[in-house]
Amino acid sequence: MKQELTYAGRRGRAGFTLVEQIMALAVAAVLACMAAPSLHAMLVRTQLRTAQMDYYSALQYARTSAILQQRRMLLCPSRDGRRCSDETDWTAGWLVGPDQDRDNQPDGAPLRVGQDHGRRIRVASTIGRRSMHFQPDGSAEGSNLTLLFCPSSGAAAQALSLKVSNAGRVRAAPAAPGDCASRPP
Repeated sequence: MKQELTYAGRRGRAGFTLVEQIMALAVAAVLACMAAPSLHAMLVRTQLRTAQMDYYSALQYARTSAILQQRRMLLCPSRDGRRCSDETDWTAGWLVGPDQDRDNQPDGAPLRVGQDHGRRIRVASTIGRRSMHFQPDGSAEGSNLTLLFCPSSGAAAQALSLKVSNAGRVRAAPAAPGDCASRPP
């Protein structure tokens, strides 16, 4: 006698009903909606840290180049990657180059150029600081510099900063609460 196989007590039926599939999709959608805000916050935090480390390495490169080449090096914001822009907004990018003639522009082609980090991040320097100059001894000319990395949309609590002392020391730190609100977009 031939015996018929059954699945969970049901004859000849294997699979899910339409109602079961809809319920599974509903649960998955709810879980995805709950995870989306934290994923967005993580993405913004990662982009801020990436931008901060990019500028950190540029500052270290400019300082090291000044020491090794024994000449004055310039780090400044740049919109086109060839000339310094005379502004405190560093969002569009930066460049590093020698500046022996002290005209706040690189002498010849820049040694290194950094690009924009996207519309989600704003980078601004201390009011009045439109460039950074490192001397052959590694010190920084002028007053201390702070670069502030702010998310374009909300989440100001995640803001980061880089601080450069007159001795040329570069330090990464979280930004103070309210720093992003006090800077124009």
